[in-house]
Amino acid sequence: MTNRTAEHPAVSLFSGAGGLDIGVDNAGYKTICAIESDIHCAATLRRNARRKTVWQVDVRAVSPERILEIFGMRPGGVSLLYGGPPCQSSWLTGERRGWHDDRGGLIHEIVRFARLLRPTAILVEQLPAFLRSCRPGGESTIATLEGEFAALGYDVHARVLNTAFYGVAQSRRRAILVCVPAGQAFRFPSRAVSAPTVGEVLSGLPQPVPRDEVPPVPNHVDVTPPRDRERISFVPEGSWLARVPNVPPSVLMNLTKRDSTKFRRLDRNLTSLTIACGEIFFHPLEDRYITPREAARIQGFPDKHVLLGPIRGRTGQVRDLDQHRQIANAVPPPLASSVASSIAEALGLG
Repeated sequence: MTNRTAEHPAVSLFSGAGGLDIGVDNAGYKTICAIESDIHCAATLRRNARRKTVWQVDVRAVSPERILEIFGMRPGGVSLLYGGPPCQSSWLTGERRGWHDDRGGLIHEIVRFARLLRPTAILVEQLPAFLRSCRPGGESTIATLEGEFAALGYDVHARVLNTAFYGVAQSRRRAILVCVPAGQAFRFPSRAVSAPTVGEVLSGLPQPVPRDEVPPVPNHVDVTPPRDRERISFVPEGSWLARVPNVPPSVLMNLTKRDSTKFRRLDRNLTSLTIACGEIFFHPLEDRYITPREAARIQGFPDKHVLLGPIRGRTGQVRDLDQHRQIANAVPPPLASSVASSIAEALGLG
């Protein structure tokens, strides 16, 4: 048994590439353990870990008692338990199946860990549709969670926040749940006056390098194939290929007017659209994909946070999470920091 706890220790579940971890630690907590099943995300977490233990394992296979044992803690010793359980199969479907399927049920793992660890507070990130989802039988998922957390002595505060109001160069709406001791007042962070633009956050980066060269800035690698460069060249800044008039059929191919996120070029003077797993946006001026580093900057990751794993093309397939998808799945660190700081302020953590 070892005692390596910090003043305000935190435990991260479903850690991904570490966006929540960065924000939580920037708010004054110290993440002592991160649990993530994806091999590439776990490698990224280890590459950037600063005295943080990383377990590459399915959260469902972990006993919370092991955290208490390994870190020499007792229930109540964790200041913040946090995570963003995968849930896209449930909350994005019209059926809103809630906990019907495997990924939807993963959010219950937060409750399981909270039941034993008894953290001072809990932070959960989900897609906005989560707040409208239902369990089998029709009960809303959020109502079920509120009941389970209430039984553990927590009040649940839930709100949909847009990252553009919290220092991120991207419009990205996410449901944020904060659990604090029953009766404890809590207020979500105030909105910032304005968001940085794509041009501002990409400023200062050198030219990216091909896949077989070492980039001067980590992960600033261009993998755009020649055929896609040709198609991208038709797209004006801020527009998308299906919207451009008089495009040759051989370039337009099977795109329709509804494909507004495919072959989309970003605008330097605006915030980015939501970075998602299915597509990679294009550089505002150059005929290429944005690099993983550029996507990371748009999400608010610092350049020192190095991503490990493969880099795929726009529609390519790789096993596990490649660098672009690691960023697409991540919680932007500035948003995480704002919420975690509000929790610390509410609880009087100095």
